[in-house]
Amino acid sequence: MNTLPSDCDVLVVGGGINGTGIARDLAGRGLKVVLCEQDDLASHTSSASTKLIHGGLRYLEHFEFALVRKALGEREVLLRSAPHLIRPLRFVMPHDPGMRPVWMVRIGLFLYDHLARRELLPGSRTIDLRRHAAGGPLQKIFRKGFVYSDGWVDDARLVVLNAVDAAARGASVLTRWACVDAQRGSDGWQVSLAQAGGRRLDLRARALVNAAGPWAAQFLSECAHLPQARTLRLVKGSHIVVPALFEHAHAYIFQNADQRITFAIPYEGRFTLIGTTDVEVQGRIGAARISPEETDYLCAQASRYFAKPVRPADVVWSYAGVRPLLDDESGSAAALTRDYALELDTSAAPLLSVWGGKITTFRKLAEEAADLLLPSLPGGGGAAAQSRSAWTGTALLPGADLQAWIGRPNRPDADFERFVAALGQQHPQWPAALTRRLARAYGGRISLLLQGAADDSLGPQVAPGLHEAELHYLHRHEWALTADDVLWRRSKLGLHLEPAQRAAVAAWCESNWAA
Repeated sequence: MNTLPSDCDVLVVGGGINGTGIARDLAGRGLKVVLCEQDDLASHTSSASTKLIHGGLRYLEHFEFALVRKALGEREVLLRSAPHLIRPLRFVMPHDPGMRPVWMVRIGLFLYDHLARRELLPGSRTIDLRRHAAGGPLQKIFRKGFVYSDGWVDDARLVVLNAVDAAARGASVLTRWACVDAQRGSDGWQVSLAQAGGRRLDLRARALVNAAGPWAAQFLSECAHLPQARTLRLVKGSHIVVPALFEHAHAYIFQNADQRITFAIPYEGRFTLIGTTDVEVQGRIGAARISPEETDYLCAQASRYFAKPVRPADVVWSYAGVRPLLDDESGSAAALTRDYALELDTSAAPLLSVWGGKITTFRKLAEEAADLLLPSLPGGGGAAAQSRSAWTGTALLPGADLQAWIGRPNRPDADFERFVAALGQQHPQWPAALTRRLARAYGGRISLLLQGAADDSLGPQVAPGLHEAELHYLHRHEWALTADDVLWRRSKLGLHLEPAQRAAVAAWCESNWAA
């Protein structure tokens, strides 16, 4: 992972979901790919989502049928591609008579059920909240509700797994290397990368992919020395985490008086995740944080529905991410499209810029980006690349192949439960919660995590639920360099640990991972 290249076919700038997805796709088609990221993988927008793989039910109100159809189709593909990481989730929408009428909700759910082929998830239905378990935590004024299906994902781990797959297919993944200058020629780019400590790397790339997310426009002007071709509106989405507000496995989608929606999702076993907001960003992109006003807003919206009020003092963690949304001249940030655009400039050495997008459609975006870029490469992309067409639609992500544990796969959700049972039988000494967490995070790659460990031991415990074998694995195979990489991106263990325990992890990392 640490080999520094001097040349490549394609340099991808940006280690979020779109950048890693594109690097994976291109590497799988036989190209020599380098991915650079100025911070850790998924440090920004791609670890700050609502963690949903969904079609976007509310986008139907904005008549974005094509986007919803595309996202619903990708929902099925992604559920199959990573049964350990992506799981089905049922959502409950309590009906508020003062909001959208019943007939409108039913039409929307009918379209949601039928806009794209659906094989893995059950359809929508109406429920009586006075009898259904999901009605228990709600205020008694809510008597009727609607249930529909979507999916959940650990967004940061999805990014890392795309990078792992890209590297396995020959890509060089360089984290904490910023692209500081890119000089364009007729047949290639001369690029300079730099680390915070001053170390520099110069390399030549035949083509450049700008997947810098919220920094995409800034990258074009400041690093590539080119005019900005599209207008982005940078919109902050913030979330709060509170102690669990309910015990059942459903999530909620609440309709707000401002025509937005709020999700309340079971999170990390002991918590409820509530989000999100849509606030236009002013100032430095990387400095975006949740504001007290956003916290108050999310608490107020949740309290309109839950019997137990949610207060700012209940918040145990919060996060905010900046979404780079295409400016489609919508009036409000909430109404902006979540679709993406790919812009290829071939006036000299190829430059592909990625504008917008959402986590659910990352694979399709990457596939379209590769299809668009390949013919523009000098020499047509090489014989190896030309022999490979789109391939990720049926490919598994790392850890998704569970056949060695469960035999022939069947349904992704059932396959995962069989895997958890098999892992628990092989390691009965592990606590059940640890077995499930490791199964969810690593899937079949758990064998690699245990490789070389005596008697398949996880080694000494550095903090509750975190052992040395996992830390060694994350450093060697997933580019983890700091405690925050481990506790907040490769996992969410930071949410479960006390400050002193997090400090112990930081001390271990500093001692064992010193450069």
